[in-house]
Amino acid sequence: MKIAIVGASGAVGQEFLTILNERVDFPIDELLLFGSARSAGTKYTFRGKEIEVKLLQHNDDFKGVDIALTSAGASTSKEFAETITKHGTLMIDNSSAFRMDEDVPLVVPEVNPEDALNTPRGIIANPNCTTIQMVVALNAIEKLSHIKRVHVATYQSASGGGAQAMAELKHQYEEIVAGEEPTVNKFAYQLAYNVIPHIDVFTDNDYTKEEMKMYHETRKIMHSDIAVSATCVRVPVMRAHSESIWVETEQDITIEQARKAFAESEGIVLMDEPSEKVYPMPLFIAGKDPVYVGRIRKDISGENGLAFWCVADQIKKGAALNAVQIAEWIIRNRK
Repeated sequence: MKIAIVGASGAVGQEFLTILNERVDFPIDELLLFGSARSAGTKYTFRGKEIEVKLLQHNDDFKGVDIALTSAGASTSKEFAETITKHGTLMIDNSSAFRMDEDVPLVVPEVNPEDALNTPRGIIANPNCTTIQMVVALNAIEKLSHIKRVHVATYQSASGGGAQAMAELKHQYEEIVAGEEPTVNKFAYQLAYNVIPHIDVFTDNDYTKEEMKMYHETRKIMHSDIAVSATCVRVPVMRAHSESIWVETEQDITIEQARKAFAESEGIVLMDEPSEKVYPMPLFIAGKDPVYVGRIRKDISGENGLAFWCVADQIKKGAALNAVQIAEWIIRNRK
């Protein structure tokens, strides 16, 4: 297999390298790295070999590449999609560029892996980070009873804004401790010692694009009429997103049934012993692969309702790991 990473120097690109290096069974005969003019020429070590980042250009560099893992932003993905796929390369894209296109599957391997086999444009879209971890959890409940509606409040870490956003949060704390005015570039306001109920731009209905992604992407991935209402909040956490989720199902589901479903579902780790203070937190989940679920309880405000809490590493399962898992599933199942 000949694999390419586009956006190799970014936070997700670096995570691609780490994950592929860890997954020794992932078949890679040759790895190519691509980036912008700023990162071209940078060298990274992969499986004992030094690889130089090449400048992403409109040429034939992707000829012979089987799978390209791309995370360089929506505008770059749109501009270079034809260049990447024209020789038969499968593009697994981590941006928002193609997620809602009808002829591009939007895939979470624990939920809808078979969709990855239908790629008329040679592109598979990786969902938004908040959607990925939520649908992994929702899928466990959906198998028990159809979910009618979801209310979700997210607590999203700085990692969702990329490497520069993570650096800015750290720098803000340093500046505040030094008695200086904190630098604000990547966020709408100072994030240190603050929470910001605003991620991405506001739309006409006063939901943000991030919140509307959770509505539309969940329906596409789950092939469902499920209704999702989200409030997305940036919190001063370095890495790993948290979500507080309320679901209403058609049939009543007991707490015992829900716990069993979560515990037995692929990609989920159950952490639900509230009396022992056992529940997922980003402090301990950062850097780990699964989606962690806890605080499972009945929604006392209405019938057929459940509430739970889930945490997952935004850069891993919320981005790079999900894309790699898509590639692994395709390698195992494509004829």
